[in-house]
Amino acid sequence: MKPILGIDIETYSPVPLPKAGVYKYVDTDEFEILLFSYAYDDGPVRTVDMASGESLPESVLADLENPEVIKAAYNAQFERVCLSKYLGHWLDPRQWRCTAVMAAYLTMPSRLADAAVALGVTERKMEEGKDLIRYFSVPCKPTKANDGRTRNLPEHAPDKWAVYRQYNAQDVETERAVRKACEAHPMPESEWVLYALDQMINDRGVRVDKLLVKQAMAVDSRFSEAAYQRAREITGLDNPGSVTQLKAWLADQDVPMDSLTKKLVQEKAANTEGLVSELLSLRLELSKTSIKKYETIARCVCRDGRVHGMLQFYGANRTGRWAGRLLQVQNLPQNHLEDLDLAGFIVKAGDTELLELLFGSVPNTLSELIRTALIPRDGCRFIVADFSAIEARVLAWLAGEEWVLEEFRGAGKIYEATASRMYHVPKESIVKGNPNYEYRQKGKQATLSCGYGGGVGALKNMGAKMPEDEMQPLVDAWREANPHIVAFWNAMDRGMRKVIRDHGSMRVGRVILYWQDEKLLIRLPSGRDLCYLSPRTVTNRFGNDGIGYLAPVASGQLGIQETFGGKACENVTQAIARDLLAHAMLNLEAHGYCIVFHVHDECVMEMPTGIGSVEEACAIMGETPDWCNDLPLRADGYECASYRKG
Repeated sequence: MKPILGIDIETYSPVPLPKAGVYKYVDTDEFEILLFSYAYDDGPVRTVDMASGESLPESVLADLENPEVIKAAYNAQFERVCLSKYLGHWLDPRQWRCTAVMAAYLTMPSRLADAAVALGVTERKMEEGKDLIRYFSVPCKPTKANDGRTRNLPEHAPDKWAVYRQYNAQDVETERAVRKACEAHPMPESEWVLYALDQMINDRGVRVDKLLVKQAMAVDSRFSEAAYQRAREITGLDNPGSVTQLKAWLADQDVPMDSLTKKLVQEKAANTEGLVSELLSLRLELSKTSIKKYETIARCVCRDGRVHGMLQFYGANRTGRWAGRLLQVQNLPQNHLEDLDLAGFIVKAGDTELLELLFGSVPNTLSELIRTALIPRDGCRFIVADFSAIEARVLAWLAGEEWVLEEFRGAGKIYEATASRMYHVPKESIVKGNPNYEYRQKGKQATLSCGYGGGVGALKNMGAKMPEDEMQPLVDAWREANPHIVAFWNAMDRGMRKVIRDHGSMRVGRVILYWQDEKLLIRLPSGRDLCYLSPRTVTNRFGNDGIGYLAPVASGQLGIQETFGGKACENVTQAIARDLLAHAMLNLEAHGYCIVFHVHDECVMEMPTGIGSVEEACAIMGETPDWCNDLPLRADGYECASYRKG
């Protein structure tokens, strides 16, 4: 086995780390590594006080680049990026192991202190850390008491500095204990290959149209100021943004409102007229939060003109899917404008009046332009490729719903085919212009909402637009049309209960459920496991026996969560869809396709003009791994000069 070099560092930068990310955090001349604590394997922890003039040992410097030595840290991206900045070149992520990812694989809390508690390790994180980080690692406010300084150095508080050194060393001990506890159920080596790819994509980053971002913020500021002044004119209020003042004004207009939530304001604006309707519409415009993403981009863009670190590996620890960070590319508004390029041109020109004249709502237009702020470097274009109906394909494959698979092997019109089976009409008649076309929307709503045991509530959550008395019949019709999927839910539910009761193992279709070390594990066809901590029988919200397990809650600690067969099927389906995306990403990179980010089941690649093609990228994505060579996959794609939803 390769030796492991455990590392923890403390740093200083004037850039706010949580808001700007580690890449922007180090992208300043004021960035500095203060303390570097390390330990080899089970050896003693040593601390290098770099803020006080000590230097890293030559042997450690060499091992940071030695492929025969594994570097390990909790949230290792931070240490690797900081040390890369210190050394002046990127450190190879293939040589690193992230203990936070190991903990996420076992569905542990994301914070080191909480993970240590959850794993029951004896080495605990020191409680003094937060105060010491605030004191030494971020700028301080100048006061008379501190002689007007903007930064605290070791000589300003030697006693605190001594404790900070202890804190830094203790983190290495805690991280090592967490790592060893996680090694009892290690991640497959294939996941570390993916982790390295993820880090390379984050290092690569994506270019930003800085002029669009700058002018979008300026246009929004001018619009907001004008809208605010108009709201003052309408109401006569000093602060029409105040909920209390606005409620009182609305009550005076005989439009009392107990709450000013977006949904209620939308409903009331649509059902009123005159000044009240205008005022409520202005409030909706002023409260559009998606525009704040321009500020996020401006805050995070580095000196190379790119935003880095937008993806979190194993961010969704139930399924292993990636999560978004900083800009949250997984949650960008969609594009519906017919002429995005014209709208972008007008925004760059800073013409707020023309923008409003041609496109109506300024906030809505700016919102739809956010994606286009991500652009390829000069001489390149984006190739975007996206799996088609991936969850519907995977779920049918898992359950053996053969008619669905046959549809995907053929025309792939799953909404029409579903509606045909649900309502017993010919699929060929579900076309525009035919009265039966109305069934397509119902087939779509059912496909998107009902696959995991969901009923009327699932339809409502997915925004189904239909009378409520039609919802339950739709659910019943979908279940009748998909008997193997319904049977798969029930088999998963029975299997989970049996494994929890007997502490044994059993196969359910293409997955294996088994018990190990107080965990219920689901072995996926890819060889990866999904983990349910300390599963047990609980009384669910309906008063019946349910399945419960421990999972991180809002506080960061572990709490009881409920599940059932349909929900477990959703976890498995989404996990397999993630494994297919991972397989596609590795293949795309191997064929020279440079991924700059990915969103759900979509890869965005920055490719030089004339190199690569949409057709080839989609064909590569459609190649199945050996463990699911009978699953019909397909990807669709397009090219664009700026990111958009094609």
